Amino acid sequence: MKIIVALLIFGVIITFHELGHFLLAKKNGIVVTEFSIGMGPRLFSKVYHGTRYSLKLLPIGGSCMMLGEDEINDNEGAFNNKNVWARISTIFAGPLFNFILAFLLALFVVGMVGYDPARVVNVPEGSAGANAGLQVGDIITEIDSENVVFARDISTHFDFKPIKSQNPITVKFKRNGEKLSTTLIPDAEKRYMLGISYSPDSQGEAQITLLENSAFKDAGIKNGDVITAVNGTEIKTSADLSSYLGSHPLDGTALSVTFTHNEKSNTVNVTPRMTEWYTIGFNYNQGYEKTGVFGVVRYSISEVRYWIETTVKSLGKLFTGKVGADELGGPVRIVSELGNVVDAKEDIGIKNVIIILFNWGILLSANLGVMNLLPIPALDGGRLIFLIIEAVRGKPLDREKEGFVHMLGFIALMILMVFLFFNDIKNVFF
Repeated sequence: MKIIVALLIFGVIITFHELGHFLLAKKNGIVVTEFSIGMGPRLFSKVYHGTRYSLKLLPIGGSCMMLGEDEINDNEGAFNNKNVWARISTIFAGPLFNFILAFLLALFVVGMVGYDPARVVNVPEGSAGANAGLQVGDIITEIDSENVVFARDISTHFDFKPIKSQNPITVKFKRNGEKLSTTLIPDAEKRYMLGISYSPDSQGEAQITLLENSAFKDAGIKNGDVITAVNGTEIKTSADLSSYLGSHPLDGTALSVTFTHNEKSNTVNVTPRMTEWYTIGFNYNQGYEKTGVFGVVRYSISEVRYWIETTVKSLGKLFTGKVGADELGGPVRIVSELGNVVDAKEDIGIKNVIIILFNWGILLSANLGVMNLLPIPALDGGRLIFLIIEAVRGKPLDREKEGFVHMLGFIALMILMVFLFFNDIKNVFF
């Protein structure tokens, strides 16, 4: 069942992408030879106005086949015979429709659970936040020139740009509708740390993310593993983990940590590290609040923006070598994660499972849109680069040479997919 759900999610996202190409192709008078839902052998097909509409056996995507897209054709409706702007809009429509789908899914999620305002909820006396003049109730709107809409924008900012010194941080915020700005000097302290992050108020399972130089990583625990016990105390939720660590301060003594990795339970000893730690000196909201109709639309747009920016930043870490190849995830790992969500229906309820799956849909659709816009041959972004060059030059590049470049890009993508497949198998099953 969980594999079927995962395949359906992938199928809807990819089909919506192809629908974008299809609609703009029709709009621009480009002949679409076949539009299909699914892949593999045809289960059903019908030709209508020159286009074959097909339903295929495997629910793992779809396709939009255009006349003359990859070969020379004299038909005036062939893709390469249309003006360059018609071709640009047709190619760009695929990624654009992924962003539109992400927005539609976000409307449902934000409408159901609301949004997480970046509201200050605690400012300890004498802390960096207090010295900067922040007060409970302030709404953070910007950190070091990066916009903040959600509370998670704050944590994401520092995930990608960890505080490593007491260099000043510019914080903009609203107080009673007034826009204000301040400079915050991070607090510096040394304490024992485990090197993990998680949602401390969540009633979901205690799934962790490893931070830089994590003690958990040294013990063999991986990103996404779930903590189920610490020193013999059962941990059912992230809130349980937060409660345990809050009542048992770390002092350098090794902890016995039980965790599950791909439904296999393991117990290891984790020794906290003395770490120089920098803090912003205030706590911000971790919960969600409902909003009105206009708020739902506004924050749904921001939700898509959040995942686009997160994807771009993640790619930046990948291309600069800050993320190792073993941390890359492909379809197998995603199917595994989606399967874990489906399996949790008895613990968290069908409603929450649906909301989480929709959240995954937002993430994956926005991710696919961004990835397809990368200037890599064979992807939409690579095709757009050639078309933009044609628009600037006033004439196309050599078709055969362009086709050869796209073929090389396709081969490189297939090699990457094979690597991701085996990398997923290693991380998911071993």
